Amino acid sequence: MMRKTLSEKETTNSSIEGLNLSTFERPMIPVAEVDDFRIFVATWNVGGKTPNNSLNLEDFLQVEGSADVYVLGFQEIVPLNAGNVLVLEDSEPAAKWLAIINQALNSPQELDGSASDSSSGHASARPSSKDYNKSQGLHFFQKPSLKVLSKNFKADEDLVKSCNCHSDSLGMDRVGRRHLSQLARRVKSQYHHLDENQFPEENLYSIAGIPSSQCEMNYRLVASKQMVGLFLSVWVRNELVQHVGHVRISSLGRGIMGYLGNKGCIAVSMSLHKTSFCFVCSHLASGEKEGDELRRNSDVTEILKNTQFPRVCKHPWHEMPENIVNHDRVIWLGDLNYRVSLSYDSARVLLEVNNWDALLERDQLNIERRAGRVFKGWKEGQIFFAPTYKYSHNSDSYAGETAKSKKKRRTPAWCDRILWHGNGIEQMSYTRGESRFSDHRPVCAVFVAEVETRRRKTKNKLRKGLTAACSRMDIDDCIPQRHSLYEF
Repeated sequence: MMRKTLSEKETTNSSIEGLNLSTFERPMIPVAEVDDFRIFVATWNVGGKTPNNSLNLEDFLQVEGSADVYVLGFQEIVPLNAGNVLVLEDSEPAAKWLAIINQALNSPQELDGSASDSSSGHASARPSSKDYNKSQGLHFFQKPSLKVLSKNFKADEDLVKSCNCHSDSLGMDRVGRRHLSQLARRVKSQYHHLDENQFPEENLYSIAGIPSSQCEMNYRLVASKQMVGLFLSVWVRNELVQHVGHVRISSLGRGIMGYLGNKGCIAVSMSLHKTSFCFVCSHLASGEKEGDELRRNSDVTEILKNTQFPRVCKHPWHEMPENIVNHDRVIWLGDLNYRVSLSYDSARVLLEVNNWDALLERDQLNIERRAGRVFKGWKEGQIFFAPTYKYSHNSDSYAGETAKSKKKRRTPAWCDRILWHGNGIEQMSYTRGESRFSDHRPVCAVFVAEVETRRRKTKNKLRKGLTAACSRMDIDDCIPQRHSLYEF
């Protein structure tokens, strides 16, 4: 190798010294940033009952609160009898739940006579789903429309299954319009016997509760799955759907003989921008005999161990997790069935004086977590609501208060729970609904989750030494005081 002469070295050094290093900061460079997204999560054991068009979920889903993601899990959407477990799964109740959720999330902001009053500058109140259905002159639960509705939502699910590492857009507008056009043809074929004047084109969409224009939809269904009585659906704000990818669904039966689907879980894995999420909806082993909590522990262990997601990403530098706990953010919801280790009479004495703290000390889930036997490393918000199970039919009274037979008594318990795992996620609320629809009360939680996004920025837009992370507003400056946690 030839060695440079002194004069050559001096020329090289002078060239380096003459470089303007500030020019290296001019090109646009990718900068990772973190944004906060609101996630609404709800779980509800509906006791094998099918909803009707009088059930309005708008208040329960806190639609006015405008979450970015809705995760809705149900248990016992069908009766857990031998026919549903061993023979044929009844999917019609799932389609009805999809329809009623869609109606709550996507009912139009404005109808005839409900437009904003430009003179006053105030908008009229948002119409309810029931009013919306009535205004269309159509019965919401006509059977043919349910099948069409379910197929249409499943088409949306297909749009976000594949890897989208190289694309920020999935062409949702173009593909969505195509699906809606197909929907229109399918619905019209169901009503071919009607005269065109009786059933005009604009009603083709409204019969399924879907706005005629794609841009009118506030939320899109990105994943849904039924396993016997379990049903999980995930909805995302329309403008965020293009940033959802790697959607995978896994289910695991833990019921009869240890593998049938009357008990078990459904899990959805997905990415939002650069952050991975996993949502687990489960129905664990029932029973309030001593030792039944160990069967529930076993269910959780087997679910965590055996739930596997297929590989869909073609790019090794962006591999998605194949199991639950390796996701960045995990939320577990469901009827976990953990009871209160007290007799019915002892529990009633504490309930009469609203001494929930004493009851929670005997809550099996808290006991098992403190002992490190289940959900180690997971978190749950502090409970400030009454036990959610078991209520008498269409009543605010617990079943034991009216049951003539002691065999039908159930010690009131917090069977319905929501927990989470991972950093970068904070729970903002943890409450229950008061619907008398089933013998369980629904439970919901609102989370704020950090999501890593990637945007184009230049260094000269940031002060020297100031990082993107430092420029973010601290979350404590813009949210209410967080609830304390049950963390073990």
